[in-house]
Amino acid sequence: MLEEDYDVVIIGSGVGGGAVAQQLAGTTLKVLVLERGPMLPRESQNWDPESVFCDRRYHTEETWYADGRAFNPGMFYFVGGHTKFFGTAMFRFRERDFEATELEEGTSPAWPIRYADLELWYAQAERLFGVRGQSGLDPTEPPRSGAYAHGPIPHEPVIEDIESRLRAQGLQPFPMPSAVDFGPLGTCRRCENCDAFPCMVDAKGDAEIKLLRPALRPGNVKLCHSAKVERLVTDWSGRRVISASVLHEGKLFNVRARTFVLSAGAINSAALLLRSGGAKFPRGLANSSDVVGRHYMTHNTTALMAIHPTRKNTTRFPKTLAVHDFYWGTPQSPEPLGSLQLLGKIREPMLRGALRGVPKPVLSAIADRSVDWYAQSEDLPHPDSRVSLTSSGAINLHWHRTNLGTHHRWVRKCKQILQRAGFPIVLAKSFGTDVVSHQCGTVRFGDDPKTSALDPMCKAWDHDNLYVVDGSFFPSSAAVNPALTIAAQALRVGHHLRTKVLQ
Repeated sequence: MLEEDYDVVIIGSGVGGGAVAQQLAGTTLKVLVLERGPMLPRESQNWDPESVFCDRRYHTEETWYADGRAFNPGMFYFVGGHTKFFGTAMFRFRERDFEATELEEGTSPAWPIRYADLELWYAQAERLFGVRGQSGLDPTEPPRSGAYAHGPIPHEPVIEDIESRLRAQGLQPFPMPSAVDFGPLGTCRRCENCDAFPCMVDAKGDAEIKLLRPALRPGNVKLCHSAKVERLVTDWSGRRVISASVLHEGKLFNVRARTFVLSAGAINSAALLLRSGGAKFPRGLANSSDVVGRHYMTHNTTALMAIHPTRKNTTRFPKTLAVHDFYWGTPQSPEPLGSLQLLGKIREPMLRGALRGVPKPVLSAIADRSVDWYAQSEDLPHPDSRVSLTSSGAINLHWHRTNLGTHHRWVRKCKQILQRAGFPIVLAKSFGTDVVSHQCGTVRFGDDPKTSALDPMCKAWDHDNLYVVDGSFFPSSAAVNPALTIAAQALRVGHHLRTKVLQ
């Protein structure tokens, strides 16, 4: 398979790569998807919190660095990418997220495209992923060409009571859009092993199940897993990528194609471009603008445990509610703050993995009585927030934190909201550099090749046949989960390749 020539080679099988493959499936094009990780095994440990959180069974064993400090990142290398473990949240960006917005510490830049350019692709992505939701309730919801194809996942009793308490405060909570195969004919068992777990019954709408498996059926798209791309190779002019050097089963292959689509994730895509430099490209491929690896973003996020000392939370699948009342601020306080959404149910082993040394009975008592939330604010792009390589070629992250004052105010506001909802104790835990979920911004697209690496269709300005389609193209992070926006743009790019470039 690796010794053949292809029309398109896609590097990465997550949301971006999977959506491009979906658009090219069933054509006369010969397409190869390269995934560095294996198929995720279906085993009892999939749903074992001890294995997933304490033993970190599925995390990569790679060592990365944060300004010289070695750490083991929260990365997962499997077919389907990070969506094998994601929490199923599928938000559209708000219409204003595509426009320049002034925040306390600077400007969240405008995108080279607008919401209207992605709306139909958002709708297609929601259908492909089987997103369940209800339009008309989110106060910041952008215009839609139609309603969700599937209604929202119903609240369990504890969450239903919280929703009424939030409404009593004058808030407008709404059903969280979620990619779960729920319903009379669905495979979802409404279990407690969803957010951050792989799904043993294929009920989670991940990139492998919803994009890649269907793309493989017509036969023109092939998958080679456990195949790590070491570098990209250009022709003598440097304008075209002619091959990818791939390490597979201990051997190095040069895989040739007419077009390459890089979808390895914002950190690894930037790292691969940097590694692929040489005498002609000393700063790496696609990097005449010197932005590759820069402007790294991953949201400012805090987990909140709302605890009632005398009431246990019996909810098994809690990810059904979100609050956006303060996303753009209020007339009285116009500062954009962020989003608040429910997390999957936190259990004792999850706390033990993060709070070592605390007695198990204490952790169990806390977990049994908590309703768990995720407060999220925008992380501004900064040129010094970057992915770089050490002298040995390892990844080094320097996260220049921004917008933290706003995020701290949002966390305080969330605590007040939850306390008024009847939870006198609210514990908070912020996430740092080691958590690389929602990574974006490192190979940004734009209208100007001097300040961006990619054009508005995600083609590298410097190369005629290289596209980068994952969270790395984001010029800003907004304050909602990025998966659906990656999917929408990837479907748009895949359609462009199929109809305009490779026909």
